[in-house]
Amino acid sequence: MTSIKTPQEIEIMQEGGHMLAEIMKELLECVKPGITTAELDKLAEAKIKKAGAKPAFLNYQGFPATMCTSVNEQVVHAIPSAQKILVSGDIITLDLGLIHRGYYLDMARTVPVGEISLEAARLVRVTKEALSRGIAKVKPGVTVGDIGNAIQKFVEKQGFGVVRELCGHGIGRELHEEPQVLNYGKTRTGTKLQEGMVICVEPMVTAGDWNVKRAKDGQTFLTRDGSLSAHFEDTIAVCANGAEVLTL
Repeated sequence: MTSIKTPQEIEIMQEGGHMLAEIMKELLECVKPGITTAELDKLAEAKIKKAGAKPAFLNYQGFPATMCTSVNEQVVHAIPSAQKILVSGDIITLDLGLIHRGYYLDMARTVPVGEISLEAARLVRVTKEALSRGIAKVKPGVTVGDIGNAIQKFVEKQGFGVVRELCGHGIGRELHEEPQVLNYGKTRTGTKLQEGMVICVEPMVTAGDWNVKRAKDGQTFLTRDGSLSAHFEDTIAVCANGAEVLTL
């Protein structure tokens, strides 16, 4: 069942979203050649606790870390590792969530490590724009299919693939709530948005084929063809006059 939040609940989530966005900004500034994904994860945990919040992902469905650190062909849910040293030319997605006063917030950003290829830069740029186009559709009365269709049309026009097996979601007292927010689909289909809903819009885009596979660690999703992947996500409140991005 889809949860409708009160203005007071959305205000709490906005507080948590601002907190999360500031932490994400600080973490992205630490991304550079030579740092390990485990070091980034330790920084994330320390910053969340210092802010008085709790990590949302730690031990969630068996995930053993605070943050997902997906590099290159890793789409989502990659486990940080002391052996994973970032090198110039990589792209990395930091996917991070926290719990503030009992409410979950979730966001993701893909950024370059040092100098990256023109194609990798274009993939990141297109994925970021796909998120913007998805958010632009959010308002009462539109459907999740309208959001997914806007993302899919834009991404595929650029020659990239849209991951089908993973999607956005509702969020609030739980990390994953109804409705599912697909990154593809037909207009005027699926759940109709209502004022007070809070959702995560999160396009996952591939430079090659959109099919993914799960790694042996049971958590990480990879592109099946080994192509690069990028991922952007924000937590969005559905307001009377449109979308309010809570993770700013």
